Amino acid sequence: MKFSTAFLLLATTTTITGFTLPAATTHRHTTKLSVSQSSKTSNKDLAKDFDETSPEDVTPSSSGAQVGQAEVVLVGCGAPNRGMGWYHAVQMLEGRCPSASLDYIIEPWFLGPGSTGPGGPEFAEWADSSTSKYGTKFITSVADLPAPEQPRVALISGRTADNPRLLNECIDAGCKCIYLEKPGAPTVKELEEMKSCAEEAGIEVLMGYNKNVCKYVRKTREFAETIPGSHVTFVSNNAYENTPESLGECFERNAEGMLKNMAIHELALLVSFYDVSVENIESVEADKEFSSMQTLPGPSGKEFTDFDKIKFTIKTKTGKEVSVAADRCGGTDSYATVTDTDGEEVFRYWMPDDEDKATVQTLQAKYPTAMPYFFTQDPDYVTVKELAAKFTATGEEAEGLATIGIAVETLRVAEYLTPLLMEQLK
Repeated sequence: MKFSTAFLLLATTTTITGFTLPAATTHRHTTKLSVSQSSKTSNKDLAKDFDETSPEDVTPSSSGAQVGQAEVVLVGCGAPNRGMGWYHAVQMLEGRCPSASLDYIIEPWFLGPGSTGPGGPEFAEWADSSTSKYGTKFITSVADLPAPEQPRVALISGRTADNPRLLNECIDAGCKCIYLEKPGAPTVKELEEMKSCAEEAGIEVLMGYNKNVCKYVRKTREFAETIPGSHVTFVSNNAYENTPESLGECFERNAEGMLKNMAIHELALLVSFYDVSVENIESVEADKEFSSMQTLPGPSGKEFTDFDKIKFTIKTKTGKEVSVAADRCGGTDSYATVTDTDGEEVFRYWMPDDEDKATVQTLQAKYPTAMPYFFTQDPDYVTVKELAAKFTATGEEAEGLATIGIAVETLRVAEYLTPLLMEQLK
């Protein structure tokens, strides 16, 4: 596969031997991510140079992209302390991704109809400060972008439903490669159409399934290989309040559903490493004691039905078995476990691990009202953007990211599982 020098970033995993653990062992971790040419992620850990970057180790620039840097366009920023796009912006503006220069932020809502509503004044204050300090330009449309002065990356962090349109607009704006955040599109059909569109335009589409190369995933898989007959469970948590108001807002904002949103990273792990595909699934069984499904009104008054927590086990026709658990109100940490043939837990590895705690505490103090999961996955986000920007600016191969082919199959699995699991919970 050959890559061109401009890049579009859409924001919307070695074996350990000699390990003997008589009792459950708990670890925590720092995640690492890189980008690959293959449809499955590499297990090479190439992000070491970026993993140690802390918020205090950097010097931001205010003069725009220089030679050797990528010109970054952030499409869809969201509200300060709430939007994932905002946190992507903060990391780049603070200079934590040396190969990335955030030169443009496109935010049609808070620069338009939402300017006087909730979050509008706070966005305006932050935008004015960012322009003054970093020289970043704020505009309302991709069509308003000038021609790139350096190889361009567009990081799209808007609604999943907008991604098909934004993909086309960013291709027209001169971007030559796409980094597409999970799940990529609302439906398999739309994602397949996006894949075809990109292929026709000669555009590579890479996916932001960063958990494929996270340390806790790699360490868990390595340890499981040393225990014959072991069983792995991947656990993902968010920190929403367990109230109808909080979950209703979550259900509406993530209307594609939990399996296409929060748990899509875990499904990508299953597709990448456990032979899971729609055709290869032999059975799926929900853990009814753990799982919960609710119908709640969102802020608009419209009702949405989704899982607030779900746990299930998949068995494949090729003999593999793996479990996933996801809890919207489970806290800030993700982890994975290994159990032996007696069902006893013998290994657990967390994200973040001990070495990341200091960074998390620093960031919590700096941004006390921001979403907690920003900080636990902070090193991943830095690594993703730095590798993507460095690839854009220099053409250096970035190993590790899944391609859109993996994304299509992952979304197929999500669409297949959702009605089956909902039926089991009725």
